[in-house]
Amino acid sequence: MKRNNILLLICLISLFITSGNLSAQKPAYPFFIVQMTDPQFGFLDNKNFSAETVLYEKAVEKINNLRPAFVVVTGDFVNDKSNRAQWDEFDRITGEIDKTIPVWLSPGNHDIGMPPGKDDLDKYISKYGYDRFSFRIRKSLFIGLNTCLIKSGNNEQEQIQYDWLQQKLKTGKKARHIILFGHYPFVINSPDEAETYSNIAPDLRKEYLNLFKEYGVTTVFSGHLHNNAASSSGETEMVVTSAVGRPLGDAPSGIRIIKVYKDRIEHIYYPLDQVPDKVIFNRKGR
Repeated sequence: MKRNNILLLICLISLFITSGNLSAQKPAYPFFIVQMTDPQFGFLDNKNFSAETVLYEKAVEKINNLRPAFVVVTGDFVNDKSNRAQWDEFDRITGEIDKTIPVWLSPGNHDIGMPPGKDDLDKYISKYGYDRFSFRIRKSLFIGLNTCLIKSGNNEQEQIQYDWLQQKLKTGKKARHIILFGHYPFVINSPDEAETYSNIAPDLRKEYLNLFKEYGVTTVFSGHLHNNAASSSGETEMVVTSAVGRPLGDAPSGIRIIKVYKDRIEHIYYPLDQVPDKVIFNRKGR
């Protein structure tokens, strides 16, 4: 499918991009944000998600204490998208995040299916109001993608999102930082790696990595792997964050704190038992 701009559709889809309230929140540099991913209620036991409840409530308690500029949850909120109780528990605990802290969501494959079906995607958008987002804080641009559409291959919905993303990146050419969030990693270890269950197919990946290079994307944060990983593509840092729910690697359940300075981005993954009581900034360079 050719990469033609579909401006009318982009404008219509932009109507969905409303969540949180950043209009009154203008933090000065440096500020910090929190990424959580894969709470995945029911992954340990699809009939009993008490373990995930404990982990996610602990993460929310830490967030309310720290008070970040905003929070992003990058997908796989539940293990079984047809299980109402799992959705209710995710929504209940997410709702415990202090209302002054904006929360942004990016869907995962367990939330909308793979490939995402129209009914599941429509249901998700009806529930949360959007499946992708874009906003600015000061001169930094933050974008959330529905990477399930990208993972599913080059299709009409993926095309619409690609054109939307390109428009957002064009408007952000003078941004101090451009930071992206999504569920699936584009890259885990190397831009040249083969396709696996956990990354994007090489041909489509190359299109996006070229786009990131063209517009100077600073960092892409993702999840899905249930473990930490880090790599780069040109000047773009590619960061995979482990699960706040069940881990599948060496990293315990935790959250990532992302510090946004005028001249750089710093980030650290913290196991839930090691999340600091306060975020300390290095004022050098600011």
